[in-house]
Amino acid sequence: MATIWRWNIAQSAERKWWQRYLKNKNVNEYLSWKKKYWQDFLTQCQPYFNLLSADASILDAGCGPSGIFIQFPQHAVTAFDPLLDAYEKDLPHFKKDNYPNVSFITSSIEKFSANKKYDYIFCLNAINHVQDIQKGYDKLIEYLKPNGILIVSIDAHNYSFFKFLFKLLPGDILHPHQYNVTEYNQFITNRGLQILATKKLRHEFFFDYYVQIAQKKSNV
Repeated sequence: MATIWRWNIAQSAERKWWQRYLKNKNVNEYLSWKKKYWQDFLTQCQPYFNLLSADASILDAGCGPSGIFIQFPQHAVTAFDPLLDAYEKDLPHFKKDNYPNVSFITSSIEKFSANKKYDYIFCLNAINHVQDIQKGYDKLIEYLKPNGILIVSIDAHNYSFFKFLFKLLPGDILHPHQYNVTEYNQFITNRGLQILATKKLRHEFFFDYYVQIAQKKSNV
């Protein structure tokens, strides 16, 4: 679990990062690009599960201002993030009213609560931003239907030395948690899910970027 001060610093840095990143980006052009980005992402995931029946329920956990919720205008979607109110205040690129099919909730993953479970849960570029990663994975599994699909993207360390160093020092201030891909897989398998794929989407020096696709067994 990350200390509360480290998580608060990461949240503040995340808000400022989005302000800088989107400052000079045309709203329509950016959202058009982002939809294409998510479509490409789903295409890479699609060999591992059938996407998506018309009545599928979808949760976008840690959605940010332009999460995968923008890709499903015909589905009932729930999307949550602790910074949603700040994003709507800061960014013309995010307005809740533009997504009438989405139920937005301002919440951290640890405090998230809903009166339903979901066929598909996406947690993209978010799980290593949480304060308590163990509780974060517990929540994802709790709200996934039996036989439901969990899709998580992660930045996984390539080198043990830098993983150790980044845990000690704020070398990666946006991400309070530092793990390798084996450890991220164990977060899922230790909770009884079957990993369908761990697919590397991008290689960089410190981290490789993966998507984990897992299915909840009917008895979990």
